Amino acid sequence: MKVYETTLSTGISRTKEFERKKLAAYAVNVGTKCGHGCEYCSTGALLRMHPSFKAAGRSPFEQGYAIIDPDTPDRVLRDARRIRSRGLVQLCTTVDAWSPEAQQYDLGRRCLGAILSEPGWTVRILTKNAAVVRDYELIARHRERVLVGLSITAPADKADLIAALEPHASPIPDRIAAVREAHDRGLRTYAMYCPLLPGVADEERQIDELVRLAGECGAEEIFTEPVNARGPGLRHAQDALERAGFHSEAQSLGTIRRREEWSRYARALIQNMQRSVRAILDITKLRILLYPSRLAPSDEERIRQDDSGVIWLNKR
Repeated sequence: MKVYETTLSTGISRTKEFERKKLAAYAVNVGTKCGHGCEYCSTGALLRMHPSFKAAGRSPFEQGYAIIDPDTPDRVLRDARRIRSRGLVQLCTTVDAWSPEAQQYDLGRRCLGAILSEPGWTVRILTKNAAVVRDYELIARHRERVLVGLSITAPADKADLIAALEPHASPIPDRIAAVREAHDRGLRTYAMYCPLLPGVADEERQIDELVRLAGECGAEEIFTEPVNARGPGLRHAQDALERAGFHSEAQSLGTIRRREEWSRYARALIQNMQRSVRAILDITKLRILLYPSRLAPSDEERIRQDDSGVIWLNKR
């Protein structure tokens, strides 16, 4: 993988969008392009105008490369000391601090240590890489100030399929093992099941398995969301599944590229998750992130009739 370096302007920054999502008030990111290479990723659409892509001469929508800033921990430490109104920081929001290229510079551990070196800060870790277990000793020394979360996008029996969609992330069984280990060590955990794709991880049985996992690992919250249809991610994911021989799943994914089908998928996913969390855990733990702009009016109306756990991400 080709790795490009860039210089970012911030260390710890306010993030109103993630505050609305009830994830964190502050964000840390270690670059603009993550090497995990998730085919459905919408970050390219979000950051497409960032000058780092022009400097690298690469499209934000292509795979096979990463862009990181090795000096991020220095700015994080500066901001951790400078900012007076302190709170919850998500590490990270658009890229992954434990991705393969970030590990070369130990960016996850160094950023985490910089934040925790100052009182008043708490951290929500989000990663798709089981390498985070190497930092559990550091986290254990600040166990009340850190929430550990690994993005798990399907049950373990779908590991081969997920490997086609998330080629450089840790295998699903390794991520599950990392969450279990965090719980066994007495660390705080939360569940991040984003996205749960149609034909991959949106059936009742699959959702029940993931919700039970969250309960077994002491998850304080369960986050999920329908896949973001922004940008070319759905098309790329469909093509990746076809290349890997998962033809029926590719067809299911291709179907929701149509707005009305995405709306039906989103409604069914929300209702299945609500049912499962009510039956197995506690509905107050559920956080469903939902942008309603692609919902059909009839589906939106049905969701609003029972929107337990739904975080409506619109301006109304």
